[in-house]
Amino acid sequence: MTGPVQAAPQPRKRQGAARRKLLDAAARRFYADGVSATGIDTITAEAGVAKMSLYNNFSSKADLVLAYLDARHEEWLDLYRRRMESARDGRDGVLAVFDAYADHARFAYERGFRGCGLLNAAAELPAGNEGRAVVRRHKEHVEALLSAHVAQLLAGRPEEVGPVAEHLSFLLEGAMARAGLEGSAARVEHARTMASDLLERL
Repeated sequence: MTGPVQAAPQPRKRQGAARRKLLDAAARRFYADGVSATGIDTITAEAGVAKMSLYNNFSSKADLVLAYLDARHEEWLDLYRRRMESARDGRDGVLAVFDAYADHARFAYERGFRGCGLLNAAAELPAGNEGRAVVRRHKEHVEALLSAHVAQLLAGRPEEVGPVAEHLSFLLEGAMARAGLEGSAARVEHARTMASDLLERL
């Protein structure tokens, strides 16, 4: 009984390692070069795995793109959760959202920061594509987090929560667009200051 228990994890571990390598390679190439311009051969070569390995882990390139988008969302959530560890109130929570975006912008990208990777990918996908729905859900999730934090600050004023959260969401997205064009986190940092000022006036 001991033999099978020890042997069973090994194939899963190899498959898991290949999937991780493929996702990491896809993340680098999709962000640096774009989804459409990046072929399967490029991804498998960068990952150092056989093409069959890709199809053992993903049903198609479209499936890999969806996995990339999900991973990007989870990566951002992890940054947000880390920022939330030191949050004390609703104001800190809102600023944690901005800080998590700034953290993402400061990553050491191969060809520099090019803006929100999710929006970059969505811009390449046709209307109705499932990937665009994934990106939309991410943005809605971010706005919902902002809304929850704002609600803490506006207890007894629920009618103001939605408009303020939407305002903050637009401020964040506009800052990310400019930051991507300028290749720097500076605009997101400026937006954080604006958000902080706005919250002080609530």
